[in-house]
Amino acid sequence: MAGAIAPAVPTLAPPLEQLRYLAGELRLLLPGVRVGEARETTKEFNRETFWTRLNEAAVKVSREATTLTEVFSRLPLPLPSSQEAQRLCEQVRAAIEAIIAVYYSLPKDQGITLRKLVRSTTLDIVDGMAQLVEVLSITPAQSPENSDLISCNNVWAACQQVPQLPRDDKAAALLMLTKNVDLVTDAHEEMKQAMEEPDPYCDLLNDIEEDDNGDYILGRPNNQDVYWSEEDQELIIPCLALVRASKACLKKIRIAVTENGKKDQVAQLDDIVDISDEISPSVDDLALSIYPPMCHLTVRISSAKLVSVLKKALEITKASHVAPQTEDSWIPLLIDAIDHCMNRIKELTQNELEL
Repeated sequence: MAGAIAPAVPTLAPPLEQLRYLAGELRLLLPGVRVGEARETTKEFNRETFWTRLNEAAVKVSREATTLTEVFSRLPLPLPSSQEAQRLCEQVRAAIEAIIAVYYSLPKDQGITLRKLVRSTTLDIVDGMAQLVEVLSITPAQSPENSDLISCNNVWAACQQVPQLPRDDKAAALLMLTKNVDLVTDAHEEMKQAMEEPDPYCDLLNDIEEDDNGDYILGRPNNQDVYWSEEDQELIIPCLALVRASKACLKKIRIAVTENGKKDQVAQLDDIVDISDEISPSVDDLALSIYPPMCHLTVRISSAKLVSVLKKALEITKASHVAPQTEDSWIPLLIDAIDHCMNRIKELTQNELEL
């Protein structure tokens, strides 16, 4: 038709601007993944198919990250065209949306502990890609600082974690219990090492003193608040024993899950992990409370909190399928040990309550 006006060709943003926009889009996906529920579906869940799809999606993300990096950090410039940049950004976006969709396909009835681990890895992948895109959008992309940021980026490491993820809720529960055992073991070792030092803050607090000639010399701390009194040291002994009991509880629960845990009993496994996750933070609170200047009342309160968590963990374990009634004699033994520690702590802190 004569005189017709051809439609305007949409103007594409410059390549680096497209990268900055893409980074913002990826960031906006993170909150949804953190709180998102599993997609409702009438299809029967196939575990093997799910893991195949998740692995393939991770490989795709890793490949797109590599391609994007090669194009935007290559030497010498120029940058890719706006059309090429648009194509690359769309491929990255599609790869990220694909792996998120696979995560959403994992139903709750496969276990909350398993879903949390898959979600955490998915978040690491999305966040890692967003960071990578942000770094590549900075000019000059070939600067040494940017090269370091790119090489240290965790999107590739996060993708490589996918094949290492536990495949069912029992395996996920055992992984989390092992992490908790390790955390409590570390806390126990730190407490023991602190006890072996006459000054727990050694090498940190040395007062500066002036000698007769007016020269400054290093002296011992003159603040007695950085030392333990004899009463403090006596109180630390049952606290250490309580932390040892915490480690024993976690180890015994892990053994019970290993030997008796059933993959289809996901609700009970998740309950065991949830309460076990509270043990390490409670141990940390107790460990912090023993450093001088020690408040005995705070130590007593921290100990009581830890005891409450330990007993709840043992009760939940005892009521579950992982502790058959004929094999749960270790539970009352541990409860007795915990009570013994707490009673001793109460005896040594009774004066604090009477003040």
